[in-house]
Amino acid sequence: MAPLLELRDVEARYGEIVALRGVSLKVEEGQIVAVLGANGAGKTTTLRAISGTVRRSGEVRLAGEPLARSPEAVARLGVAHLPEGRGTFAELTVSENLRLGAYTRKRGDDLAPDFERVRSYFPWLEERRSQRAGTLSGGEQQMLALARAIMHRPRLLLLDEPSLGLAPLVVEEIFRIVRELNEREGLAVLVVEQNANLALQAAHRAYVLEVGRVAREGDADELRADEAVRRSYLGY
Repeated sequence: MAPLLELRDVEARYGEIVALRGVSLKVEEGQIVAVLGANGAGKTTTLRAISGTVRRSGEVRLAGEPLARSPEAVARLGVAHLPEGRGTFAELTVSENLRLGAYTRKRGDDLAPDFERVRSYFPWLEERRSQRAGTLSGGEQQMLALARAIMHRPRLLLLDEPSLGLAPLVVEEIFRIVRELNEREGLAVLVVEQNANLALQAAHRAYVLEVGRVAREGDADELRADEAVRRSYLGY
């Protein structure tokens, strides 16, 4: 059976600047896969290459089929991209943000079960449903963005730097929910994260990027035990 997601020799550039140089990776059904690396290694560009928000060459396949290059087409195939920097609509309410997460669904779909499902992961959203998203704390906005992605009913979640600028306890809660989504619903996740230790604790497999190339890959536990990875990314 083909992997849920597969990249083969993917290259991407911004103008004359080459950001990815032949990246190949896989995400199997039901896996959490982490992408690690220093700033500028190509982590965010990898997610953008998948979601169609940067020009790319090489192969990107979803369940064995070539993946479209249009962001809207990618979303309609069940890929939810949660970009770095929250991504909520500040002037809209919590409830309106959640409804936007279901924009690719068929007109007339009953969203009530989805709202209930989201509330099971984020109970506090119910009492904040009429509050403008821009008035939430940074951690609450990140959780709302994740909840909105869940409303999409994705096959694959692309998660870019979920810990950025957030308190450690909030980050731990976000990763706890991601793990729960994976364990309860089998949601596959490709996560880019600076907090390598936390990412490796949550992930099944991981890839380490260096200047746009895959430098190391393997089971998360193996990489946590790798001395070079520990020294460069885990701080011990």
